[in-house]
Amino acid sequence: MMKFLRITMLSTLLFCSAVFALELDDAKQSGLVGEQDNGYLGAVVNRSDVMELVGEINVKRKAKYIELANKNNISLAQVEKLAAKKAFEKTAKGHYIKYDGDWVKK
Repeated sequence: MMKFLRITMLSTLLFCSAVFALELDDAKQSGLVGEQDNGYLGAVVNRSDVMELVGEINVKRKAKYIELANKNNISLAQVEKLAAKKAFEKTAKGHYIKYDGDWVKK
């Protein structure tokens, strides 16, 4: 069950990233956004276009997380925690992650 959920979570993360691939990759590469320990994207820089991108991606992520939680009969918090773990693992060296409330480069 957990293996299936992890595979599904990874697919979801890849799907979410693919939807905004160019913008998200550019924003991550430029240090404008990073992955948070709650499973959602965060703005490293407070700028309107960055906040818009973060908002759009997080709305889609939350919708997928809710779908996965319902499908697998687990809580949203459990899905968010798994997603955060996968996002941290997937984050490239030099990109930002939010750890213990601070943005740090991986």
